[in-house]
This record gives sequence, C-alpha cells and structure tokens, in this order.
Amino acid sequence: MVTVESMKDELILEEFMPYRLSVLSNMVSTTIARVYEKKFGVSIPEWRVIAILGRFPGLSAVEVADRTLLDKVAVSRAVSKLIKHGRINREFADADRRRSILNLSAAGQAVHNEIAPLALAFEHDLLQGIDAADYDVFNAVVERLLERARQLGTG
Repeated sequence: MVTVESMKDELILEEFMPYRLSVLSNMVSTTIARVYEKKFGVSIPEWRVIAILGRFPGLSAVEVADRTLLDKVAVSRAVSKLIKHGRINREFADADRRRSILNLSAAGQAVHNEIAPLALAFEHDLLQGIDAADYDVFNAVVERLLERARQLGTG
C-alpha cells in the first residue's frame, strides 16, 4: 500500500501518477483516433458519442457527457457535427421539449459497426505482452483509483 512516508517530497512531473495516466490516455486515444479520423472523418469526441449511443441509445447530450466524462461543450459540438453529417438523430422528449433524445442513424450505426472492431483490434495489439494476471491487477487498480477519485471529487 502506498503510504505518506513512501511519497516523494518533490514533484517530478514525469513520475507523477496523474500526469503519467494523462500521457498514456492521450497517446492511446490519439493513436487509435488517427485511424478513424482518416477513414471516417470522426474525431475523438464524435467517436465517444457514437460509441455511447451504440451501447445506450436514447440518451440526452447531458447524459452522454456524464457517461463519457467529456465536457458539455465538446459533446454539444460533437452532437451538432454528427447530426449535420446524418450520423445521429435528435428528437425532443414529449414531457420536456428542452430534453433531446439522441440515437444513431443507420449511417451512424454503420460507422459504429466498422470502428468498433478496429478499436477492439487496437486494444488487442496494445495488450500484447501483458499477461492475464497483470491485466487483472491493472483492472483492479484502475477500479480502485476511479472509486477513490469519485470520493475525492465529491468532498
């Protein structure tokens, strides 16, 4: 277990865990994004909207932002572009006309169906050389870090 005593007194950015996670996330996202941006003209936020709506149809833009942890402005821009390009449909809730309901169009579903296998293949390639036990530990640590971050974020 990490203790206060084992922590360093000096911030060395390249050893700072939040920074390292950010670099890793950006590197992985940017690498895979090059593929679907070049082939499908879809940005990272647009792909995340497509992926979330592929799994959870009928969400509002606010709900998409909550699930992706993207800021609402990025989601709004992605939704607008996806609507413009016919990849998602927007309807308005009968009870509350301010609440939009988003779903993939046939074109959006087609993009989802083509990118998802590419994303899974990329993940498979990325994990080459990581054994199952290490991957299980990684997933457990990520879950604990997410839970702790949630706790710290609500305090």
